[in-house]
Amino acid sequence: MIHLVKIAFRNLLRYRRRTLLTSSLIAFGVVLVIVFGGLAISFRSQMIGTITNGSMGDLQIHATGYVESIDNTPLHLFLADSQYATVRRALEGMGEVEAFSPRIKFGAMISNYAQTSNIRLTAIRPDREMRTVTDLAKRISRTDGAPEIVQRGEVVVPATLMKGLGLRVGDDIVLIATNREGSVNGIPVRVGGVIESVVGPTGKDGYVHIDDAINLLRMDQSEINEVAVKLKSFDELKTSAETLRKSFAASNVSAEVHTWEQLSPFATIARIVDLLVLVVKFILISIVLVSILNIMTMSVFERVSEIGTIAAMGTPPARIRLMFLIEGLAMGLVSTIVGTVIGVGIIGTLRAMSIEFRFGTMDVSLVPSVPVGEVMMTVAIVTLISLLASVQPASRAASMEPVDALGHV
Repeated sequence: MIHLVKIAFRNLLRYRRRTLLTSSLIAFGVVLVIVFGGLAISFRSQMIGTITNGSMGDLQIHATGYVESIDNTPLHLFLADSQYATVRRALEGMGEVEAFSPRIKFGAMISNYAQTSNIRLTAIRPDREMRTVTDLAKRISRTDGAPEIVQRGEVVVPATLMKGLGLRVGDDIVLIATNREGSVNGIPVRVGGVIESVVGPTGKDGYVHIDDAINLLRMDQSEINEVAVKLKSFDELKTSAETLRKSFAASNVSAEVHTWEQLSPFATIARIVDLLVLVVKFILISIVLVSILNIMTMSVFERVSEIGTIAAMGTPPARIRLMFLIEGLAMGLVSTIVGTVIGVGIIGTLRAMSIEFRFGTMDVSLVPSVPVGEVMMTVAIVTLISLLASVQPASRAASMEPVDALGHV
């Protein structure tokens, strides 16, 4: 076997220019996959982290049918105290859950006594919300240095409404809302902070304290219509969601569990990123397949007389086939190693540079990295394709008749 490996490398070095060009093309494909994959994975992770840690949570729990009507922020679809108590016990009993936060979401009107606009409000318990949505505080600007994102008697207003209504932090305003019985009520509050939107310049989502929402909506009890959940490991997302669904079904709780992917339109972008990575890998496979097939076919045609000579000397067809397979495999493997080293080096350089840009209203800081599994998969794919691409030329060489091969000109 060692002798055959030496022959394979010797034959590759016989045509240095052709071998170098082909190897460079394969190595470039490997570099492309590693660099693009590293950037794409980093962008996807940053985007998901901004959404889940900045507003949504890893998954959410709602009353049955709420999500279908979520655009209207219905107040009649809520988790009553007994249902929320069951949900709370289920979450507290799961080791995968790091934190959870109950919410009341509703539509309201905001007035500065001169102008009025609509606003979507999320009523929260600040201590729970900050543990569940860990990056929310980064989106909120306060001037008083308060540790909580919103306090009782305050409202956090989205930046678009602040500009549209000419508001400043500390201004006194009025919130007006209609409860589920149709009664209209209003309460005076103070602008406690301004929040940057995740979804874009049309965002109108603000925050109030849950006790103020209960007062505004004249609730006898806190009628929770959403529970945001943060998991200890994001990789356990689907498993945890399924566990909760089974738990609620066993307890006869009329609640639904939705992951962030089922609630956010950005999930489509994440899937597109995954698709692009697959396309780049397919391009790499095509490059390797065509390159190895081409150079090995040419090698067979140029060495017909040589093949006839070693066959006439008694070399078995299986050994001739193995010789060409090793030659193709060696080229693919060496090219992959070189491409991997260059690709990882580029990723390391980009990681040190920390690429920053703005995606919509989100500040994205790319810190690209390539999982070891992705690198190993790339090496395995190129190696396998190199071997498969060598099969046809190697079989052709092994099937030659010595007499015909020796007479070839």
